[in-house]
Amino acid sequence: MVDALVTLIVVLACLGALGVLAAARVVKQYERGVVFRLGRLRSDIRGPGFTMIAPFVDRLQKVNMQIVTMPVPAQEGITRDNVTVRVDAVVYFKVVDAAEALVAVEDYRFAVSQMAQTSLRSIIGKSDLDDLLSNREKLNQGLELMIDSPAVGWGVHIDRVEIKDVSLPETMKRSMARQAEADRERRARVINADAELQASKKLAEAASQMADTPSALQLRLLQTVMAVAAEKNSTLVLPIPVELLRFLEKGQQEIPAAARTEGGAPAAAPEREAAPARPTQPAQPARQAMPTLTEREPEPHSVER
Repeated sequence: MVDALVTLIVVLACLGALGVLAAARVVKQYERGVVFRLGRLRSDIRGPGFTMIAPFVDRLQKVNMQIVTMPVPAQEGITRDNVTVRVDAVVYFKVVDAAEALVAVEDYRFAVSQMAQTSLRSIIGKSDLDDLLSNREKLNQGLELMIDSPAVGWGVHIDRVEIKDVSLPETMKRSMARQAEADRERRARVINADAELQASKKLAEAASQMADTPSALQLRLLQTVMAVAAEKNSTLVLPIPVELLRFLEKGQQEIPAAARTEGGAPAAAPEREAAPARPTQPAQPARQAMPTLTEREPEPHSVER
């Protein structure tokens, strides 16, 4: 009798232990437990830690509440300006309502993936190529709104959507490279023309100042000659300075006047200043001064009767 009682107690203890093991569940910190009793959803969502359910009656499903990183396969489409591109993206989302994620949709991961692909193709068709390349922030926000609108009813929150890469055809890449090269060449020409304009203004100011002092122009010429001669790899041909030609012309004009003064001839009235010779015409020797009427000898003449 005692043996039978002991056996019964052991059997009941084993059954109790098996029941406890069947009813015991452990929910991790990043998970939530949804309980279905005989197929019906229980309102209480089990939090992290140790929890118990009714064995053979309740069924506990765990839902991951972490942020899920889901890559969106590359989608090929035609932009609004008729350019074929291939765009891929990545979606960051998380479950905010564990019960809705299990009841409202069959597989929330697959649903989010399909919605992301569809929205991405729609964004490609509504955007220009320049927007896809340079204005991605606005496109990311629009894509996030398009995916998040239906995902709210699934208990899923779209945290962020990012366009990763935009693949272009080779012909379009070459066209864009030529366009960028032409734009850079245009800017280089504009900068060069601006530099020439500034240099011409400075040269005009320098020329106006050197016009008052011809010696400064000669000094500048000598400095340029020294700078060119420093290389010692070229032959330098110097033109005759215009000032030297003017000096020689002035000297030739003063020699006859000095000769007349020494010969006792009366000094002539002060002549007008000779106009400076043009720098482009070669210097010519000054003509001898013509004798005045008083200096001419009377010519003999005969009177016919």
